[in-house]
Amino acid sequence: MTTSPSANADPNALLPDSELAFFAPLLPWQQQAWTQLTAPQNQAALPHALLAAGIEGIGKRAFIWRLVAWLLCRERHTHPLGACGVCESCDWLKSGTHPNLQVLPLHSLPMVASEEASASTAKSSKSAAKEGADSPKRTIKIDDIRQLISFVHQGSQGIRVCVFDYAEQMTIGAANALLKTLEEPQPQVHLLLLTDSPAQLLPTIKSRVQQLPLQRIPFELATGYIKAQLGEQVSDAEVAQLLSLANGAPLAAVAMASAPWYSKRKVWLTVWLALRAGKRSAMAASDYWQKELSLAEFTQLTELMLIDLNRIVLGLDSLQPDCEIAAALPAEFLPSIEALDSLAEVIAASKRAIQQNVQEKLAYDKLMQSIAQT
Repeated sequence: MTTSPSANADPNALLPDSELAFFAPLLPWQQQAWTQLTAPQNQAALPHALLAAGIEGIGKRAFIWRLVAWLLCRERHTHPLGACGVCESCDWLKSGTHPNLQVLPLHSLPMVASEEASASTAKSSKSAAKEGADSPKRTIKIDDIRQLISFVHQGSQGIRVCVFDYAEQMTIGAANALLKTLEEPQPQVHLLLLTDSPAQLLPTIKSRVQQLPLQRIPFELATGYIKAQLGEQVSDAEVAQLLSLANGAPLAAVAMASAPWYSKRKVWLTVWLALRAGKRSAMAASDYWQKELSLAEFTQLTELMLIDLNRIVLGLDSLQPDCEIAAALPAEFLPSIEALDSLAEVIAASKRAIQQNVQEKLAYDKLMQSIAQT
């Protein structure tokens, strides 16, 4: 995807999205971390192993790919703000053939991820959903680490960079194999780990890497970014709600606002109330939603609504004041905690059904029946 040039255009604006991942501007809340890491006086003492951890949607992968380009850039000592974009190393990155970069799993390399994302538009939603967070494609196995160790020790000239995405999904054997490399750093080798679930990362791994300060995002910077992405016509209340629903992750908030299911939250509530009142059958509701959203999208929508229903039943405030869920649910109409737990189990089963190629209509019908009984 490219754009036409203008007189004052950013030269990176002409790069495809997969290449832009290496040369994109810093996100507003990452400026301080970048400056501390790349300041000229700190370049000689860069940690050999870094961890970018935090929930999905805070921009840690954008930071890491930008750091990869800068570490490999031939002109980095004179370009502390980012890779130059024109040296031989930067050209290799743009072509996806850099000899001094290894990424595990390969699926995470921006070039590969971009190609697969394009291909997935031609797939069914079922096939696309199978490439989610639990996909075996993201598992890092011991053989992967063994092959990478030979790359680390090959003694080639110049900086070498290894990226471990979804590091929490390393097998025990893979993690143990990586430990020795972390404990015995090689000259000019940088190991960069990424995880959405730092609690699942082995303590022995975490103790041997330096964590980047990317998780704390000032509210003002987060809301300003969301407004800039969605347009100034979005109200402060809408932005605050999106950020709350996304657990404070600005990129996730923007993605949520753009998701096809987000605008259908009030419709979900209306249909659910009609189901509970016996004014609509579960099969009719299922047929309706199958025309509106894929099962994966409807599952995301239902999960979000379930969070608020649980909060209201527990006497907490709704996270979605624009839906007025509490007003639509008088005390005598509230579902039980047991019913909500049962629905959560069916949602989990729906996710498994998507991954196991179960016929989508059957899974949709079963989920709708459970919603009607909640």
